[in-house]
Amino acid sequence: MSSFDVIIIGSGPGGYVSAIRCAQLGFKTAIIEKYSTLGGTCLNVGCIPSKALLASSHYYSEIAHFADHGIEVSGEVKVNLEKMIARKQAVVDQTSGGVKFLMDKNKITVLEGLGSFVDSTHVAIAKADGTLETVEAKNIIIATGSKPSSLPFIKIDKERIITSTEALKLKEVPKHLVIIGGGVIGIELGQVYLRLGAQVSVVEFMDRIIPGMDASLSKELTKVLKKQGMKFYVSHKVKLVERKGDNVTVQAENAKGETITLECDYSLVSVGRRPFTDGLNADKAGVKISDHGQVEVNDHLQTNVPNIYAIGDVVRGAMLAHKAEEEGTMVAEIIAGQKPHIDYNLIPGVVYTWPEVAAVGQTEEQLKVSGVEFKSGSFPFKALGRARAGGDLDGFVKILADAKTDEVLGVHMIGARCADLIAEAVTAMEFKASAEDISRMSHAHPTFAEAIKEAALAATDNRALHV
Repeated sequence: MSSFDVIIIGSGPGGYVSAIRCAQLGFKTAIIEKYSTLGGTCLNVGCIPSKALLASSHYYSEIAHFADHGIEVSGEVKVNLEKMIARKQAVVDQTSGGVKFLMDKNKITVLEGLGSFVDSTHVAIAKADGTLETVEAKNIIIATGSKPSSLPFIKIDKERIITSTEALKLKEVPKHLVIIGGGVIGIELGQVYLRLGAQVSVVEFMDRIIPGMDASLSKELTKVLKKQGMKFYVSHKVKLVERKGDNVTVQAENAKGETITLECDYSLVSVGRRPFTDGLNADKAGVKISDHGQVEVNDHLQTNVPNIYAIGDVVRGAMLAHKAEEEGTMVAEIIAGQKPHIDYNLIPGVVYTWPEVAAVGQTEEQLKVSGVEFKSGSFPFKALGRARAGGDLDGFVKILADAKTDEVLGVHMIGARCADLIAEAVTAMEFKASAEDISRMSHAHPTFAEAIKEAALAATDNRALHV
């Protein structure tokens, strides 16, 4: 029987990063993955493939604006969806292969098969050929991730009523795509197919899309996407999703009891994700699972069984790849006797539409509920020279700061390159920067990042210079 210092079950961003850090710290490490490719949901059917399709569809949509830049395109511009999907898969394969390279480089043993607990120190691995291998470890990290959720009355057939996994490999552009759920995943994939020519309708139970983010971001993104042609039915509860042949009927009801009926050829069910512990047999190790399906952990991500930890989507908190990575690193260092920490308030959230949406810290709504006195400063992208030069005029940056101390409490932005710009806000908040601190830092001109400086000036006695 093979023995290890640490075994990680699951090779997603949390799992493989944790494995690398464990190896760096001198632990004999193994990682168990049930699929033939490494990288988990994020690399194979999540973050990476969706961004590849977002990039491809963005290039296509931008062609319509080439004439504004003095670029004339002659002849018909067509979408080759098959080739676009093939390119997406090539990006996935290269990225997953990169993870395999990192496992080899760091001398991490990769064990392929479904891992399940035998007890608190032994894991059985059911292999594709029917054989069973058992391994043991001093420490075990659960990193099994999440799966798409659904509604009890919806029968997902993976053909016409689909999840995000199937939406990444369609063989045709839908004529009408109805998305159930206005969260990050649904909105991103909706924009992909909107750009490629589909009619896209979004049905959302809450009163706005991306409901977990600051309301101002939701309002601006809704405005921009409506301008692009996307339709929204917020405050609507889905009551029926039914397929007949190649047609799908979606019925939803608002608070007044009024019903809408949408006919489409594809319906994407995007109502969130659930922790995935199927087949893990956590009970055999004595590990507690909550009523919500999450592995219960303490502040050190340790389960009720001292040598077993859990990270990423399978535990409480936001289901984000970078959160899982931070947790994977933290657990490795805790096992090594170090004292790392994570400030969950400073885990940024991003929506990779165009314009991009990004945020970190507290929203206005959260600050109001908690009774914190704050001040707000905003700056529109349309007032930036760089934005005008590129034609990316939608969006703004908003900074929320403590009314008394001026410490930055939250940064919320929508616009070009916000997915990258949010890192500046995270850095500033990690070091307890005030709005005035940011406003006095030199930002290169002309750049999109100047919007952050100007928003900080706006939050500091309303001193924005260029608006």
